[in-house]
Amino acid sequence: MAMLGKAALAMWWDIAPEVRAEFEHWHSHEHFPERLAIPGFQRAARWADAQGGEGFFICYELAEHATLASSAYLARLNAPTPWSTRLMPHHRDMVRAQCEVVASRGGAVGRHALTLRLSAQAGREIELERTLTALCGDLPARPGLTGAHLLRSRPPAIAPTTEQKIRGLADRSADSVFLACGYELDVLRALAADELGEEQLQRAGAARGAGRALHALSLTMVPGDPP
Repeated sequence: MAMLGKAALAMWWDIAPEVRAEFEHWHSHEHFPERLAIPGFQRAARWADAQGGEGFFICYELAEHATLASSAYLARLNAPTPWSTRLMPHHRDMVRAQCEVVASRGGAVGRHALTLRLSAQAGREIELERTLTALCGDLPARPGLTGAHLLRSRPPAIAPTTEQKIRGLADRSADSVFLACGYELDVLRALAADELGEEQLQRAGAARGAGRALHALSLTMVPGDPP
C-alpha cells in the first residue's frame, strides 16, 4: 500500500481568517510534532482550500487501526496543551473520520488533493466499494495524477475526549473517504466533475450529496522532522 500503514485519520474543518495565521503556526510547530511523537503515527499532511477559502483537510497515516484507541493517543486527546485548548474552539464544522485503509495506490501526498466524503445507497455498499477500489488502481498512472486511496470509517469504541468537549459540538463523520492526489489541479477538478461527479457516483451506488473539495498542500511531516 502507498499509504504508510493500515489506518488513517481524515479530518476537515474551517478556520476563520482572523485566526488562520496563528492556527497554521500552532498546527505546524506544536500540534503535528506532538501527534507524530505518538507511536503508530507515520505521517501527517495538511492541505488548504485550493480556492483560498477557509477550509482545511488533514490526514494522519497510522500503522494500525488500534493506534486510534492507544493509551498514548488517548493521553494526548485528554490533556491538550494550553495553546491547543485556546485554538480548538476555532475548529468550525469539524468532520473527523477514523478509518481503515481499503485500497491505496501511488503517492499519498501531492501538490493538490481531491477529497470525497460519501455514503452508499442501501444495499449497494459492496458495489460502490468495488468501483472506488478499481479507480485506485487506475487513476495514479494518469497524467496529472499521482495517487488514489480509499478509506472506510471504523470509529474505535472510546469515550468522548477532552479535545472533543472543548470543540463543543459533536464531530461529524463520513462512511467512506476517497482521496486523489496529483500535480495538476485542473485534472483533479475535471475528475471531480466527471468520473467522481454526483451523477456518476450515484450510478455507482453512492447516496446523494457526497461532499467533495479541492485542496493545495500546506505541510507534510514524518516522525523526527524538526518542528
